[in-house]
Amino acid sequence: MIACVIHGAKDLKIEERPEPRPEETEVLVRFGAGGICGSDLHYYHRGRVGDFALREPMVLGHEVAGEIVEVGRNVTKVRVGQRVAVNPTRACLTCDYCLSGKSNLCRNVRFFGSAARFPHVQGAFAELFTASEHQCVPIPDSLSYRLAACAEPFAVTLHAVARAGNILGRRVLVTGSGPIGVLAVGAVRLAGAAQIVVTDLFDEPLRIAERMGATQVVNVGAPSSEFEIFTREGGWFDVAIEVSGNARGLENCIDATRPGGRIVQVGLLPPGSSNVPVNKVTAKELEIAGTFRFHEEFQWAVDALIAGRIDVAPILSGAYKFPEATTAFELASDRQKAMKVSFVA
Repeated sequence: MIACVIHGAKDLKIEERPEPRPEETEVLVRFGAGGICGSDLHYYHRGRVGDFALREPMVLGHEVAGEIVEVGRNVTKVRVGQRVAVNPTRACLTCDYCLSGKSNLCRNVRFFGSAARFPHVQGAFAELFTASEHQCVPIPDSLSYRLAACAEPFAVTLHAVARAGNILGRRVLVTGSGPIGVLAVGAVRLAGAAQIVVTDLFDEPLRIAERMGATQVVNVGAPSSEFEIFTREGGWFDVAIEVSGNARGLENCIDATRPGGRIVQVGLLPPGSSNVPVNKVTAKELEIAGTFRFHEEFQWAVDALIAGRIDVAPILSGAYKFPEATTAFELASDRQKAMKVSFVA
């Protein structure tokens, strides 16, 4: 079978690899579709994500869906022939975090296409890949593989919104309108926000944010940005969701969130120490909450996609085959041309 393998920065290869075999509680999945994530792009451009650097070749990909073609002898929850969205997280299910319902903080987690462990956890941009039966959520024929693969990034935003607390009728700021940012708009809408303002440096992704339900968008890179009005009198927003992973984005959240409000940090800032204006956080009694991946929200995301409670089609850009991987990654890297680039079988 062929797989999309990263060897180092800008060293992406399509390679023949042995077909994997499922263990007793695993299934073998034939790849249907998968989205290129920001972490995949970091591995492609820099050979690392944050503190996690490549130390061996690794198959990329964790936003995936496909068809089960073989099951291990002890599999009971799914069957051959089922179409599934695949949760890329394989939690240990035995540590204290897993047992307390916080499997996203699992001490022994294995996550598709991640260099956080060594040997690395191989990803799912391959013609065939294995997963535990617990990672597989059945989907109907009415949901395309490309849409089903969006369950993973949407689950990230559902967890972030859960960390924000009750936002029904609240004013919400989202900084950064990449795929996670615009999906956060959809999640915030589902949670009942009254006003959703999205910021970015480019007009093109902001237009997608509007299609996803933003009530106002602001290009903070424009010579005469409208953002300053939201920072007056201590801030306008009840909740801010920082998705850009940029220190300036976090500063904007701190300036524009009203005293007593909450900021949810989704984007990963560059490695090392970050200069955060803590005195403003203290003086305004702001709460800053971290958010990391998801747990039961993956099922919620699949359910929402199946029921049509959110339309993620506006984020979909080009679709490519694995042999076109370099073209796909270059397009996905251009924020003015693409939002979510997919691989398809």
